[in-house]
Amino acid sequence: MEQTTAVDAVQAADIVVNKISFAKPWEWIEKGWRDMLAARRYSLTYGAAIVLISGLITLGLKSEGMFFIVPFLVAGFYLLAPIIGLGLYQMSAHVERNEPIQFCSALEAWRRNQAQLGVITAGLLIIMQLWMMSNFVLFALLYTGMHPPLENFFSTVFLSGEHNAFAFASMAVGFLLAWLAYAISAISVPMLMDRKVDGFTAIRTSVKAVTQNWAPMTLWALLIVFFIGLGLLTFYVGLAIAMPLVGHATWHAYRDLVPSDH
Repeated sequence: MEQTTAVDAVQAADIVVNKISFAKPWEWIEKGWRDMLAARRYSLTYGAAIVLISGLITLGLKSEGMFFIVPFLVAGFYLLAPIIGLGLYQMSAHVERNEPIQFCSALEAWRRNQAQLGVITAGLLIIMQLWMMSNFVLFALLYTGMHPPLENFFSTVFLSGEHNAFAFASMAVGFLLAWLAYAISAISVPMLMDRKVDGFTAIRTSVKAVTQNWAPMTLWALLIVFFIGLGLLTFYVGLAIAMPLVGHATWHAYRDLVPSDH
């Protein structure tokens, strides 16, 4: 595959987005698996670090009596996963070019375009805040009865079946915001790492890639939810493999969607 080099800033209208087949997401998973094996020392260490940090945050919240927040942080993990995977994209770029890999891949990737990567990060954090704020508003409008105790908040509100109006509204808003976050971040983060483009150009290109390839990109979104979900359901342990796999595959999604000669 032709080596990708950074290019001068361009307008989104000048960036061509490839049409891809429905089979492409499965190819990305296969290529991601190969990259993970090729860089396994660094890739799996990266995944293990995510597991450790996630576990420590959860234990800290539990010790402070705030375990009810964990489900909301899990949703936030999905929103911020494109940024969390930054070092994995850099590893895949090195594997693609047969270059040596180092433990500082994430910092290396961030330094390449840190101001514009900050734009994407800020956008995803805003979406996360909107989701949490919308839940507070919906709770005030739709929840009936006594306020549940904090330690049983999630199970009482979402799993008891007694507050379906709020649960449905919360999930509907969450779905819309999650889709927005996915559209703006599907390929924008690896693109900013790889090219000298501004954050808004990367976002528009990502949205273009998702909307012009809505069927395969919907499949790709479902695969991301599936693999990361498996990792989360194993008390984070599975993230040691799931996160590197999805991260490396995301690099190949970007490479297939945006031609390297632009």
